[in-house]
Amino acid sequence: MSRIPNRTVYVGLASAVMLGGFGLSGCATKSYVDEQIAGVNGRLAATDAKAQDAIQRADAANSAAQSAAAAANSANQRLDQLTPRVDNLEQMAVRKQPRN
Repeated sequence: MSRIPNRTVYVGLASAVMLGGFGLSGCATKSYVDEQIAGVNGRLAATDAKAQDAIQRADAANSAAQSAAAAANSANQRLDQLTPRVDNLEQMAVRKQPRN
């Protein structure tokens, strides 16, 4: 009967060693964490640079669109000013008698 307590002690000790080993293996070292963070930071920096470039391109496109809209409004205003003149010329042409 004296062997049963010893076996229990050994099983308990082996379990404690295994659990301790598993517990320690789950810890990350500082250098590992720094490596992983450096990789993520690199990807974030690249993504941020792409986002900033996209914002600059969108701002440039917005400026070009606003310039085009201003030019179109100016052309429409000039056209609106010319329309009565063209109408008058057309009416004068209709009223003229053809030469024989």
